Amino acid sequence: MAAISAAAPYIDRDRALYNRALVRGWLYVVLLVLFALVLVGGATRLTNSGLSITEWKPIHGVIPPLNDAEWQEEFQLYQKIPQYAELNKGMSLDAFKSIFWWEWAHRILARSVGLVFGLPLLVLWATRRIERGLGPKLLGILLLGGLQGAIGWWMVASGLVDRVSVSQYRLATHLTLAALIFTATMVVARGLAPHSEPAADRSTQRLAGFIVLLALVQIYLGGLVAGLDAGLSYNTWPLMDGKVIPSDLLLLEPAWRNFFENPKTVQFVHRLGAYTVFAAALWHMVATRWRLPGTTHARRATLLFLLVLLQASIGIGTLLMQVPLHMALTHQAFALVLLGFAAAHWRGTKGAYPLPHEISVRS
Repeated sequence: MAAISAAAPYIDRDRALYNRALVRGWLYVVLLVLFALVLVGGATRLTNSGLSITEWKPIHGVIPPLNDAEWQEEFQLYQKIPQYAELNKGMSLDAFKSIFWWEWAHRILARSVGLVFGLPLLVLWATRRIERGLGPKLLGILLLGGLQGAIGWWMVASGLVDRVSVSQYRLATHLTLAALIFTATMVVARGLAPHSEPAADRSTQRLAGFIVLLALVQIYLGGLVAGLDAGLSYNTWPLMDGKVIPSDLLLLEPAWRNFFENPKTVQFVHRLGAYTVFAAALWHMVATRWRLPGTTHARRATLLFLLVLLQASIGIGTLLMQVPLHMALTHQAFALVLLGFAAAHWRGTKGAYPLPHEISVRS
């Protein structure tokens, strides 16, 4: 009996590590679906397809039009909104189908995320593979996903009555919440992963977390740029409109509106945000390599800076080429890659979540 009792903690620890690997693998699948969702959402915006489905049908909306009569009915609904009357009047049914399928794919992926997250969570919880303290984190992500669905429709509704496109405020909110859900999922998955080294010092942890925050802010600014089509003008770099600091940045009254509604100001602030992320990542790399030379933390900080450098290059190329679809999607996709790595790196500097207390098997 003594031998059994002595071996029990190792059995319990092995089981806890196995459960963590199972949960982590599931969360990585969720991350892949979220990545696809954001990418299709970007394509939906860039092809001006987001208003092609004018009703929110969370259940019945899964089934697309199946015959000519249903396609005509869907097309007639689209013809009632300002975007058709002012931008697409005379559009053919085939052209309508091309934008419809982008929006339908975006919505079906959004529903898929709910299933891919919700059903395994229920099974894992029922089989007691979710350790204590992890449940609230996962439920929080699930609730954010539900809120995201409502915000998605709130965004679409802004373009159905008085506008020919959705509100840039709502688009940026929708994109940023998606990025926040992606970040939270990555942080939890990384917290469940084994860590080969002790946690980094507090200064390194804080700067790594600050870079995650900066990346989220930059994604919000990118949403404003997309909502205003601000990337289609002032396609030069490093100068903008021939100047380091362009004029007419505060044309609108009151002045705060320029930071959300003036395309020139919004693009300029997005550029400043990119420079800030670059500087923070550079400083983080230098400081971490100096404080913790030869460690995994230092190597990750170096890779993070290289990812920021690559993303900046993609952003500049997208701007200079006047935002072609493939470059804009690459820029958005890599923003999510960068954000995900920054979030994983930050969690890595803090170390893994503590394992639950090992329970001895009683004879």
